[in-house]
Amino acid sequence: MARSGVESIESMTLANGLRVVARQVRGVAECCGVAILAGSRNESPDEHGLAHFVEHTIFKGTHRRRSHHVINRMETVGGELNAYTTKEETFVYTVAPAGNLVRSVELLADLVTDCTFPDAELDKEREVVADEIDSYLDSPVDAVYDDFEDMIFVGNPLGHNILGTKESIARFDSRACKRWTDRHYTASNMVFFYNGPASAVRVFAAVEKYFSRLKPTAEVSAVVTPTVRPEFRIKRSMDFHQAHTLMGVRVGGLYEKDRHGLALFNNILGGPGMNSRLNVALRERRGLVYSVDSSLTLYGDCGLLSIYFGCDAGDVDKCARLVESEIRRLASEPLSQRAMAAARRQYVGQVTVAGGSIEQSALSLGRSTLRSLAYPSPAALSEILDKISGDDIVRIASSLPQLSSLTFI
Repeated sequence: MARSGVESIESMTLANGLRVVARQVRGVAECCGVAILAGSRNESPDEHGLAHFVEHTIFKGTHRRRSHHVINRMETVGGELNAYTTKEETFVYTVAPAGNLVRSVELLADLVTDCTFPDAELDKEREVVADEIDSYLDSPVDAVYDDFEDMIFVGNPLGHNILGTKESIARFDSRACKRWTDRHYTASNMVFFYNGPASAVRVFAAVEKYFSRLKPTAEVSAVVTPTVRPEFRIKRSMDFHQAHTLMGVRVGGLYEKDRHGLALFNNILGGPGMNSRLNVALRERRGLVYSVDSSLTLYGDCGLLSIYFGCDAGDVDKCARLVESEIRRLASEPLSQRAMAAARRQYVGQVTVAGGSIEQSALSLGRSTLRSLAYPSPAALSEILDKISGDDIVRIASSLPQLSSLTFI
């Protein structure tokens, strides 16, 4: 059993290899779940959308429960059962009033070790996922992100849409779903996480009781790093009222030493604050856009810095030039010590607010443990950011290659 020195975070590993991490915090709610190191990146060409489809359909029944029993198990105590899929991970978790630890652990274990994927239920859920695909296609903001990622990661599993296509999900049956869980929902490929008032001893005991039957090892999936594609500038004629542009560039991944500096740079450039460089330059000063933001997505071996803006069709090129100008400014004009201190304080404050959610802090704990990274508490993050200087921001901005772009116009 390992203990964190600053926060009440304890961890252990079961005999089958399942890692368990528990963060004890006061409160009236608790969140726990499993983080699985498998997502759409692990799919073969004939499996596009399978990771997400399985995440939907593990709720559709086990040998002990039918689907209505699954969905009511947490709802009847005022809690909820949820899940989501990314390109490299799957999360299945509960949020409930404190005191429901055993109920949650037993249900989660049943779902990830004993789901049956009844064909009748799969047919119904296929329609739900098909509607989800349509909703994304109807949203130009979502569609431009998906198409851009497919272009910048061309030929690599990182590129394709997490949802798959209607054609691909039509092929999935219970055997395909079961093969996926047998391959990936295993102890060595998974972390159980808990965030709430229960003691670590109680958490570990419950997890050991219900997850000991979990298969120990996963098949090793070969992960191929995408090749770097040359810069592209593409405009597509679409029937939208507004032009939607995504600009982006490949960056380092989760384990790069500059990842915290890159995150701070991204927050300064186009983070959620209204005082971000891009919001001030494009919206506040010139009124060219309703929304503009930048985002940073880090994978195990690479990452993507993305900048989105929506504007009138005639303003696309002007907005793109302003984006590039703001990056050049950050590459050539070091922020003062005062400006850096304010940027650090703002970023840590945003992380602190997000961490105030029992759900978000639990998911962050699970993901950081799954990826063998330190849990990013505000205090620990503040110490890391204090070592990042204005010159570091200049260096990071200067090292960015030329941005590619895709515009729906």
